[in-house]
This record gives sequence, structure tokens and C-alpha cells, in this order.
Amino acid sequence: MKAVRLHNYHEQPVVEEVPEPRITSPHDVIVKIGGAGVCRTDLHVIEGQWQEKSGVALPYTLGHENAGWVHEIGSAVSNLSVGDPVIIHPLMTCGLCRPCRSGDDVHCTASAFPGIDCDGGMAELMLTSARSCVKLDKGLKPADVAALADAGLTAYHAVRKAVPLLHPGAFVVAIGAGGLGHIGVQCLPALTAAEIIVVDTSEAALELARSLGAHHTVLAGDDPVAAVREITGGLGADVVIDFVGERGTESQGISRLRRAGSYFVVGYGGSVNVPTIDIISNEINVIGNLVGSYNDLDELMTLAARGQVRLHTTAYPLDAANDAMRDLEKGRLQGRGILVPGA
Repeated sequence: MKAVRLHNYHEQPVVEEVPEPRITSPHDVIVKIGGAGVCRTDLHVIEGQWQEKSGVALPYTLGHENAGWVHEIGSAVSNLSVGDPVIIHPLMTCGLCRPCRSGDDVHCTASAFPGIDCDGGMAELMLTSARSCVKLDKGLKPADVAALADAGLTAYHAVRKAVPLLHPGAFVVAIGAGGLGHIGVQCLPALTAAEIIVVDTSEAALELARSLGAHHTVLAGDDPVAAVREITGGLGADVVIDFVGERGTESQGISRLRRAGSYFVVGYGGSVNVPTIDIISNEINVIGNLVGSYNDLDELMTLAARGQVRLHTTAYPLDAANDAMRDLEKGRLQGRGILVPGA
């Protein structure tokens, strides 16, 4: 089968023939990939940012945002049948540790992360587990929702955590309305009654955000901190969700908070440097977000089936993986790039 393989860090991946995955465990599931999302994390993987954290041996197959159809199942799989359309939770989890048993499976103590620390789904077939597969509503197509497996899940997870802070009348700032942020912007009105402010460098992205429910938009080329202060009556936002996490959004995001506000970090690549006296005197919170739980993904698929969350996508054949990554890196993608094997 064909797969997108990373042989060396700081070099483009290669589309090549590799052996098909095999069932080796009773709970294994092999999925025929219908769509694999192209994520900024893939760029960070290629840059070597995950080299020490993942410990993965090269070469390996990229791709952590995946959906398709069940192709083969292990002997103990009872919740799926061959042919079922599924979206794949990005983690393969044990189901036995305390986090898994409490529904916090994103912190499983024995998890694997396909596309990060083992072979992922930028391929014709992918090995996963029965626990990782969420059946899709009959109205959803794998290629249309694949990127919700990580970008959507991460955005939803952050918004879900912020819900108790976003009462009617509260202000929330979403930094970035691109591939990740445009999903979060849709989750906010679906889950909260807060006033939504979106900040982006692109007028096209802001126009999209307005169509998705943003109440206010701010072009980042102006003075976004002052603009947010003006919109919020000089107080700042109750919550800032940073879908970029680099190139200065970190410091600006914290500057947009009101006293006792919360800064949710979703995008990454930069660093958060805040004097401790500012954290204490303003009693602000800095909150990290890593993908989300199986239940988060299941809830997100409900919103997708209702039409409350939609992905804006551009499809590429598997052989054009590097074209998709270059378009993402150069800012030419609005929404998400999706690799479609066989297209």
C-alpha cells in the first residue's frame, strides 16, 4: 500500500510502498482511510520538535487526523463491523488505567499516538484499536470530518473546559480562525452564550469567522489588544483561547485577559513568559490543552451530524501530501487540507 513516510527530520516525507498492517491483537482494527488531515503538528514533527518527546524510530508513517471505513477486525471486537464508517480518536488507549476508567483517556498511562510515536493514517490502511473508533452518522463522510479527529477534538476540548467560565455576558477571544480556530469558533456558540471576539491576520479568515457566529472580529495587523479592551469595556476578556500559540500571540493573549481571566493554550511553537507577580496580582490562569477524550470526540460528532460544526476543507490525493504541507506552511490553505487515498 502507499503511505507518506518521514525518513529524516528537516526533509520532506516520501510517498512510497510499504507492507499493509496486520491484526496482531484481539482488539485491533484496520481502517481503510477515507481522509487524513494535514495538520501544523505534521510540520512540527518534520522540523524535529517532537523527536525527543515521541522517541519514534524513523522512517514511519505520518497522520494523526484520520477517518475511513472498518476494513478488518480482531477476534474480540464486538462494537464494530467491517464496512462501518468511523472517525479515529488520535490515541490508542488501554482502558484499564485510572484516567481511562474515569473518562480521561487522553491521559492514559499506556497510550500510543499514531502519527506521532507510531505509524499513522496518511496511508491507504491504518492499524488502530476498537476503543479508538467512533462510528459516524450516516450523513457524515470520512473525508469531510477526518480533521475533526485532532483539530476539531482539540478545539472542542478547550471550549468544553472553558464552558463554566463563559456565562451569558462573558467575553471570549479566539486567536486564529484558520484550520484549528474556525472549528473552535463554531464550538463556542454551540456550547456557550458568551460574546465571541475573533482575532486573525487574515480578513478572509475573519469573514469566515463572522459567518460562523463571531460577534466581533479584529484584524491582528491593527492594535488587537487595544481593540479587545475597547470591545470589553476596558476590562479584557474572561477567556482567551489561543489557537496559534506562537509568533507573539502568547503575550498578546495574556494581555487581553481581565482580572481572574483564563488563557487556554491550544496552538504551540512559541513560549509563555509571564512575570509571576502579574499572575498573582491579576490571579490569571494558564491552561494547556492536549487533544481530547473519546467522549469529547463522540460529542463533537453529534454536533457535526446536526450541522453545528462543519469543516472547510481542500482535498489532495495522497501523492500530493507535500503540496498540501507546503500550502499549509505558506498560509495558502483556508480551513484544513485533507489527503484522500485513491483520489
